[in-house]
Amino acid sequence: MGTFIIEGGHQLKGEITPQGAKNEVLQILCAVLLTPEEITIENVPDIIDVNKLIQLLINFGVKVTQLGPGKYRFKADEVNLDYLHSDQYKIDGRGLRGSIMLVGPLLGRFGRGSIPRPGGDKIGRRRLDTHFEGLIKLGAEFNYNREDYFYSVEAKSLIGTDMLLDEASVTGTANILMAAVLAKGKTTIYNAACEPYLQQLCAMLIRMGAKIEGVGSNLLTIEGVDALGGTSHRVLPDMVEIGSWIGLAAMTKSELTIKNVQWEFLGQIPSVFRKLGLRVEQKGDDIYIPAHTEGYEIQNYIDGSILTVSDAPWPGFTPDLLSIVLVVATQARGSVLIHQKMFESRLFFVDKLIDMGAKIILCDPHRASIIGHDFKSQLKAATLTSPDIRAGISLLIAALSANGTSTIHNIEQIDRGYEYIVERLQKIGAKIQRV
Repeated sequence: MGTFIIEGGHQLKGEITPQGAKNEVLQILCAVLLTPEEITIENVPDIIDVNKLIQLLINFGVKVTQLGPGKYRFKADEVNLDYLHSDQYKIDGRGLRGSIMLVGPLLGRFGRGSIPRPGGDKIGRRRLDTHFEGLIKLGAEFNYNREDYFYSVEAKSLIGTDMLLDEASVTGTANILMAAVLAKGKTTIYNAACEPYLQQLCAMLIRMGAKIEGVGSNLLTIEGVDALGGTSHRVLPDMVEIGSWIGLAAMTKSELTIKNVQWEFLGQIPSVFRKLGLRVEQKGDDIYIPAHTEGYEIQNYIDGSILTVSDAPWPGFTPDLLSIVLVVATQARGSVLIHQKMFESRLFFVDKLIDMGAKIILCDPHRASIIGHDFKSQLKAATLTSPDIRAGISLLIAALSANGTSTIHNIEQIDRGYEYIVERLQKIGAKIQRV
């Protein structure tokens, strides 16, 4: 396993450009299975999770050509469905949470799809019921082999129907949507996720010939078509990475410019950081963060009660940034309650911040109360282990702000979601090495 060595306590300065959105590109890559025609995708991040999914597509027989940095051409005209039943597929599919979204397009185009129970972050239960309940409503027969944790669906023909999802799952909505675009008749998906990632997937499918209405809302109406064609697509900047760099600037009292962020897709991210007292300025399509040399103060509610930051389906605040908000709050003036509603294990990394000197009370698996230091007491360097992508980047930000030299192990978790992170941070002055 790799390790980061971080010398903290240094101010950073410069510009940083966010990578393509990890959560979007995993959906977009699965969608290439819906057509035998060529699809070109730009702004694909070079990260472990994405590269694993591209390799899965290659194993299926998809022709993949890299046209340049972050730019690929895909052609799924000779898909090998025998790979679905191979022992190798059971191994390959387990290593990536996003592989679950292969099932919908495989079922829609070829009438069958399967997946081993996928891996990913250790952040609590991440059930798949929404995915398969939706596919069953479209007419698929479902089978689950409990001995080897293998899910499969099969259908001679998918028939459009009305469905109400039990949760607004982003990946669940994407999976059902990709099956429904090739089903016969009309499908309505109510309580659909409407994140920018889903909006981008819908826009791509429409360019391929799909008929989808209600994009950006929680009610999608899909009129099935016989076949889809090729297209080109550019992936959005990663909003979670953008939020990470805002947090990094605050914690290190650094002046940073985050380039080409596409403000219209950031939702509540700038607003939430401003409630923590940060100056988040829009300059064209860039975000400018001045050096917070005097610190920052958390706002209370109008009645004086403590601010609560919680996650919610879009357009609520993304759960992937709560770990960043929590770290930023450790050096603020004032207090905040973080309420992580979606995942019951995502806040457990706070014990590592407490060891670094942060004032945090973990109320229960979902809530933590943070009392800010106001930079009067720096976090102390520590030896840390990254438990998942978002906690990992939060610990990295804490280490970059801490006094002394920190070590972070299990950095493959961070590499799953952040592209060339050492080189990019070094360019803005960070003292970080990969060992």
